[in-house]
Amino acid sequence: MSGENNPLSEFSDYLEQATKKGGESTVLVNGRRRLPGSGIAYASDLILTADHVVERDEDLSVMLPDGQTVTATIAGRDPGSDLALLRVEKASAKPAEKVNREARVGEIVLALGRPSQEGIEASFGIVSAIGGPVRTGRGGLLESYLRTDVVPFPGFSGGPLVDTQGRVVGLNTSGFAHGAAITIPAALAWSGAENLAKYGYVKRGYLGIRSQAVTLSTEMSSVLGRQQETGLLLVSVEAGSPATAGGLMVGDILVALEGQPINDHDDLLAYMTGQVVGKVTTIQVLRGGQPQNISVTIGEHK
Repeated sequence: MSGENNPLSEFSDYLEQATKKGGESTVLVNGRRRLPGSGIAYASDLILTADHVVERDEDLSVMLPDGQTVTATIAGRDPGSDLALLRVEKASAKPAEKVNREARVGEIVLALGRPSQEGIEASFGIVSAIGGPVRTGRGGLLESYLRTDVVPFPGFSGGPLVDTQGRVVGLNTSGFAHGAAITIPAALAWSGAENLAKYGYVKRGYLGIRSQAVTLSTEMSSVLGRQQETGLLLVSVEAGSPATAGGLMVGDILVALEGQPINDHDDLLAYMTGQVVGKVTTIQVLRGGQPQNISVTIGEHK
Protein backbone atom coordinates (compact mmCIF):
# COMPACT_ATOMS: atom_id res chain seq x y z
CA MET A 1 0.00 0.00 0.00
CA SER A 2 1.45 3.36 -1.02
CA GLY A 3 2.02 6.07 1.54
CA GLU A 4 -0.48 8.34 -0.20
CA ASN A 5 -3.33 5.87 0.29
CA ASN A 6 -2.30 4.47 3.65
CA PRO A 7 -5.02 5.19 6.25
CA LEU A 8 -2.48 4.84 9.05
CA SER A 9 -0.30 7.51 7.48
CA GLU A 10 -3.30 9.81 7.20
CA PHE A 11 -4.24 9.10 10.81
CA SER A 12 -0.66 9.80 11.88
CA ASP A 13 -0.79 13.12 10.03
CA TYR A 14 -3.98 14.05 11.92
CA LEU A 15 -2.30 13.35 15.25
CA GLU A 16 0.77 15.30 14.22
CA GLN A 17 -1.32 18.31 13.24
CA ALA A 18 -3.37 18.07 16.44
CA THR A 19 -0.16 18.02 18.48
CA LYS A 20 1.19 21.00 16.57
CA LYS A 21 -1.98 23.05 17.04
CA GLY A 22 -2.41 22.16 20.72
CA GLY A 23 1.29 22.67 21.31
CA GLU A 24 1.07 26.28 20.13
CA SER A 25 -0.93 27.02 23.29
CA THR A 26 0.90 24.70 25.70
CA VAL A 27 3.54 26.26 27.94
CA LEU A 28 6.04 25.26 30.61
CA VAL A 29 5.20 26.46 34.12
CA ASN A 30 8.09 26.88 36.53
CA GLY A 31 6.48 27.13 39.95
CA ARG A 32 7.93 24.35 42.08
CA ARG A 33 11.32 23.03 43.14
CA ARG A 34 11.11 19.75 41.30
CA LEU A 35 10.06 19.07 37.72
CA PRO A 36 8.16 21.98 36.13
CA GLY A 37 4.56 21.53 35.09
CA SER A 38 2.63 22.54 32.02
CA GLY A 39 -0.05 25.12 31.32
CA ILE A 40 -2.62 26.23 28.77
CA ALA A 41 -2.86 29.70 27.25
CA TYR A 42 -6.36 30.71 28.36
CA ALA A 43 -5.81 34.21 26.96
CA SER A 44 -2.82 35.98 25.44
CA ASP A 45 -1.66 37.08 28.90
CA LEU A 46 -3.27 34.40 31.10
CA ILE A 47 -2.05 30.83 31.65
CA LEU A 48 -4.35 28.19 33.14
CA THR A 49 -2.59 25.40 35.00
CA ALA A 50 -2.97 22.96 37.90
CA ASP A 51 -2.80 24.57 41.33
CA HIS A 52 -0.50 21.89 42.75
CA VAL A 53 2.07 22.81 40.09
CA VAL A 54 2.35 26.30 41.62
CA GLU A 55 3.98 25.61 44.99
CA ARG A 56 5.21 29.15 45.60
CA ASP A 57 3.64 32.60 45.35
CA GLU A 58 6.66 34.39 43.91
CA ASP A 59 9.54 33.78 41.51
CA LEU A 60 7.24 32.21 38.93
CA SER A 61 8.02 31.98 35.25
CA VAL A 62 6.50 30.59 32.08
CA MET A 63 8.30 29.37 28.98
CA LEU A 64 6.24 30.04 25.87
CA PRO A 65 6.16 27.72 22.84
CA ASP A 66 8.68 29.97 21.04
CA GLY A 67 11.20 29.39 23.82
CA GLN A 68 10.81 32.82 25.41
CA THR A 69 10.77 32.75 29.22
CA VAL A 70 8.67 35.42 30.93
CA THR A 71 7.86 36.34 34.53
CA ALA A 72 4.46 35.30 35.84
CA THR A 73 2.29 36.31 38.78
CA ILE A 74 -0.72 34.59 40.34
CA ALA A 75 -4.01 36.01 39.06
CA GLY A 76 -6.04 33.55 41.12
CA ARG A 77 -6.06 30.02 42.45
CA ASP A 78 -8.51 27.43 43.74
CA PRO A 79 -6.92 24.46 45.53
CA GLY A 80 -10.30 22.70 45.79
CA SER A 81 -10.55 22.27 42.03
CA ASP A 82 -6.75 22.24 41.51
CA LEU A 83 -6.83 25.24 39.19
CA ALA A 84 -4.52 28.24 39.10
CA LEU A 85 -4.38 31.19 36.72
CA LEU A 86 -1.10 32.98 36.03
CA ARG A 87 -0.65 36.38 34.43
CA VAL A 88 2.31 36.91 32.13
CA GLU A 89 3.49 40.43 31.35
CA LYS A 90 4.91 41.71 28.08
CA ALA A 91 4.17 38.44 26.34
CA SER A 92 1.57 37.14 23.97
CA ALA A 93 0.68 33.46 23.99
CA LYS A 94 -1.71 32.00 21.42
CA PRO A 95 -4.99 31.27 23.25
CA ALA A 96 -6.09 27.65 23.11
CA GLU A 97 -9.23 26.64 21.26
CA LYS A 98 -11.71 24.80 23.47
CA VAL A 99 -14.23 22.23 22.28
CA ASN A 100 -17.83 23.40 22.51
CA ARG A 101 -19.24 20.00 23.35
CA GLU A 102 -18.92 17.32 25.99
CA ALA A 103 -16.24 14.67 25.71
CA ARG A 104 -17.31 11.27 24.42
CA VAL A 105 -16.27 7.90 25.78
CA GLY A 106 -14.13 6.20 23.15
CA GLU A 107 -12.99 9.36 21.38
CA ILE A 108 -9.31 9.64 20.52
CA VAL A 109 -7.36 12.20 22.52
CA LEU A 110 -3.81 13.40 23.08
CA ALA A 111 -2.33 14.55 26.38
CA LEU A 112 0.17 17.33 25.75
CA GLY A 113 2.85 18.72 28.00
CA ARG A 114 5.90 20.95 27.90
CA PRO A 115 7.82 19.85 30.99
CA SER A 116 11.25 20.80 29.63
CA GLN A 117 12.98 23.08 27.16
CA GLU A 118 13.18 20.19 24.71
CA GLY A 119 9.75 21.02 23.30
CA ILE A 120 6.25 19.64 23.22
CA GLU A 121 5.56 16.07 24.35
CA ALA A 122 2.48 14.01 23.54
CA SER A 123 0.77 10.82 24.68
CA PHE A 124 -2.02 9.09 22.79
CA GLY A 125 -5.16 7.27 23.94
CA ILE A 126 -8.93 7.44 24.30
CA VAL A 127 -11.45 8.79 26.79
CA SER A 128 -12.23 5.67 28.79
CA ALA A 129 -14.81 7.03 31.26
CA ILE A 130 -16.75 10.11 32.29
CA GLY A 131 -17.67 10.36 35.95
CA GLY A 132 -18.55 12.67 38.79
CA PRO A 133 -19.15 14.29 41.08
CA VAL A 134 -16.01 13.31 42.98
CA ARG A 135 -14.30 14.71 46.07
CA THR A 136 -10.89 16.04 45.13
CA GLY A 137 -9.05 15.39 48.37
CA ARG A 138 -8.12 19.10 48.35
CA GLY A 139 -11.28 20.32 50.07
CA GLY A 140 -13.44 20.52 46.99
CA LEU A 141 -15.81 18.62 44.77
CA LEU A 142 -15.42 18.21 41.02
CA GLU A 143 -18.77 18.14 39.25
CA SER A 144 -17.46 15.84 36.54
CA TYR A 145 -14.16 14.40 35.35
CA LEU A 146 -12.66 12.39 32.50
CA ARG A 147 -10.55 9.27 32.71
CA THR A 148 -8.35 8.24 29.82
CA ASP A 149 -5.90 5.46 29.07
CA VAL A 150 -3.32 8.09 28.11
CA VAL A 151 0.04 7.78 29.88
CA PRO A 152 0.58 11.11 31.69
CA PHE A 153 4.33 11.67 31.63
CA PRO A 154 5.99 13.59 34.48
CA GLY A 155 5.38 17.30 34.11
CA PHE A 156 2.13 16.92 32.16
CA SER A 157 -0.03 18.24 35.02
CA GLY A 158 -1.66 21.51 34.01
CA GLY A 159 -1.38 20.73 30.32
CA PRO A 160 -4.22 20.06 27.89
CA LEU A 161 -6.02 16.99 26.71
CA VAL A 162 -6.86 17.69 23.06
CA ASP A 163 -9.00 16.05 20.40
CA THR A 164 -7.84 15.08 16.91
CA GLN A 165 -8.29 18.69 15.81
CA GLY A 166 -6.06 20.06 18.55
CA ARG A 167 -8.94 21.57 20.53
CA VAL A 168 -8.83 21.40 24.33
CA VAL A 169 -11.06 18.69 25.79
CA GLY A 170 -9.80 19.20 29.32
CA LEU A 171 -6.94 20.01 31.70
CA ASN A 172 -4.84 17.11 32.96
CA THR A 173 -3.94 16.85 36.63
CA SER A 174 -2.50 14.38 39.11
CA GLY A 175 -3.10 16.68 42.07
CA PHE A 176 -6.13 14.96 43.53
CA ALA A 177 -6.48 12.11 46.05
CA HIS A 178 -3.85 9.39 45.78
CA GLY A 179 -2.17 11.22 42.90
CA ALA A 180 -4.50 9.61 40.37
CA ALA A 181 -4.32 11.27 36.97
CA ILE A 182 -7.66 12.60 35.77
CA THR A 183 -8.80 15.33 33.42
CA ILE A 184 -10.94 18.33 34.35
CA PRO A 185 -13.43 18.83 31.48
CA ALA A 186 -12.78 21.94 29.40
CA ALA A 187 -16.12 23.56 30.31
CA LEU A 188 -15.34 23.29 34.04
CA ALA A 189 -11.73 24.40 33.61
CA TRP A 190 -12.74 27.44 31.54
CA SER A 191 -15.51 28.35 33.98
CA GLY A 192 -12.98 28.18 36.80
CA ALA A 193 -10.53 30.31 34.83
CA GLU A 194 -13.23 32.90 34.22
CA ASN A 195 -13.88 33.12 37.97
CA LEU A 196 -10.17 33.29 38.76
CA ALA A 197 -9.63 36.07 36.22
CA LYS A 198 -12.57 38.07 37.56
CA TYR A 199 -12.43 37.45 41.31
CA GLY A 200 -9.12 35.71 42.03
CA TYR A 201 -11.03 32.73 43.39
CA VAL A 202 -13.83 30.37 42.34
CA LYS A 203 -17.28 31.45 43.57
CA ARG A 204 -19.30 28.83 45.43
CA GLY A 205 -22.71 28.86 47.02
CA TYR A 206 -23.26 28.94 50.78
CA LEU A 207 -26.21 28.01 52.99
CA GLY A 208 -24.73 28.05 56.48
CA ILE A 209 -25.75 24.61 57.69
CA ARG A 210 -24.17 21.52 59.16
CA SER A 211 -25.83 18.27 58.28
CA GLN A 212 -25.54 14.51 58.28
CA ALA A 213 -27.00 11.97 55.90
CA VAL A 214 -29.95 10.01 57.30
CA THR A 215 -32.13 7.21 55.99
CA LEU A 216 -35.70 8.16 55.17
CA SER A 217 -38.47 5.93 56.48
CA THR A 218 -41.02 4.38 54.16
CA GLU A 219 -43.56 6.91 55.42
CA MET A 220 -41.25 9.83 54.63
CA SER A 221 -40.60 8.55 51.14
CA SER A 222 -44.33 8.08 50.67
CA VAL A 223 -45.25 11.66 51.60
CA LEU A 224 -42.60 12.92 49.19
CA GLY A 225 -44.29 11.01 46.41
CA ARG A 226 -41.04 9.58 45.10
CA GLN A 227 -38.48 6.91 45.86
CA GLN A 228 -35.77 8.61 47.91
CA GLU A 229 -33.81 6.64 50.46
CA THR A 230 -31.72 9.36 52.14
CA GLY A 231 -31.65 13.08 52.92
CA LEU A 232 -29.63 15.54 55.00
CA LEU A 233 -30.60 16.13 58.64
CA LEU A 234 -29.73 19.68 59.71
CA VAL A 235 -27.77 19.48 62.97
CA SER A 236 -26.91 23.19 63.15
CA VAL A 237 -27.87 26.40 61.36
CA GLU A 238 -25.49 29.36 61.57
CA ALA A 239 -26.85 32.62 62.94
CA GLY A 240 -27.16 35.28 60.27
CA SER A 241 -26.74 32.75 57.48
CA PRO A 242 -28.88 32.40 54.33
CA ALA A 243 -30.38 29.27 55.89
CA THR A 244 -31.49 31.19 58.99
CA ALA A 245 -32.85 34.08 56.93
CA GLY A 246 -34.87 31.66 54.84
CA GLY A 247 -36.33 29.84 57.82
CA LEU A 248 -34.46 26.53 57.84
CA MET A 249 -34.36 24.93 61.28
CA VAL A 250 -32.34 22.35 63.17
CA GLY A 251 -34.13 19.03 62.76
CA ASP A 252 -35.28 19.72 59.21
CA ILE A 253 -34.37 17.01 56.72
CA LEU A 254 -33.26 18.59 53.45
CA VAL A 255 -34.46 16.40 50.57
CA ALA A 256 -34.40 18.57 47.43
CA LEU A 257 -33.14 21.80 45.88
CA GLU A 258 -35.17 23.23 43.01
CA GLY A 259 -36.85 19.85 42.62
CA GLN A 260 -33.51 18.04 42.42
CA PRO A 261 -33.27 15.28 45.07
CA ILE A 262 -30.47 15.73 47.60
CA ASN A 263 -29.34 12.40 48.98
CA ASP A 264 -25.99 13.27 50.54
CA HIS A 265 -23.33 15.94 51.00
CA ASP A 266 -21.91 15.38 47.53
CA ASP A 267 -25.28 16.22 45.98
CA LEU A 268 -25.42 19.42 48.04
CA LEU A 269 -21.87 20.45 47.12
CA ALA A 270 -22.49 19.72 43.45
CA TYR A 271 -25.43 22.15 43.49
CA MET A 272 -23.57 24.94 45.29
CA THR A 273 -21.71 26.35 42.30
CA GLY A 274 -21.05 30.01 41.67
CA GLN A 275 -24.04 30.10 39.34
CA VAL A 276 -26.50 29.82 42.23
CA VAL A 277 -25.01 32.62 44.34
CA GLY A 278 -27.71 35.24 44.88
CA LYS A 279 -30.40 32.97 43.45
CA VAL A 280 -33.67 32.43 45.29
CA THR A 281 -33.84 28.65 45.59
CA THR A 282 -36.76 26.45 46.58
CA ILE A 283 -35.57 24.03 49.25
CA GLN A 284 -37.76 21.08 50.11
CA VAL A 285 -37.48 19.77 53.65
CA LEU A 286 -39.27 17.29 55.82
CA ARG A 287 -40.40 19.02 59.01
CA GLY A 288 -42.36 16.98 61.52
CA GLY A 289 -42.60 14.26 58.90
CA GLN A 290 -44.33 16.53 56.38
CA PRO A 291 -42.82 18.14 53.25
CA GLN A 292 -42.42 21.92 53.15
CA ASN A 293 -41.00 24.20 50.47
CA ILE A 294 -38.85 27.05 51.75
CA SER A 295 -37.36 29.87 49.65
CA VAL A 296 -33.74 30.67 50.47
CA THR A 297 -31.40 33.13 48.74
CA ILE A 298 -28.08 31.31 48.32
CA GLY A 299 -25.11 33.23 49.72
CA GLU A 300 -21.47 33.19 48.68
CA HIS A 301 -18.90 31.01 50.42
CA LYS A 302 -16.00 33.11 51.69
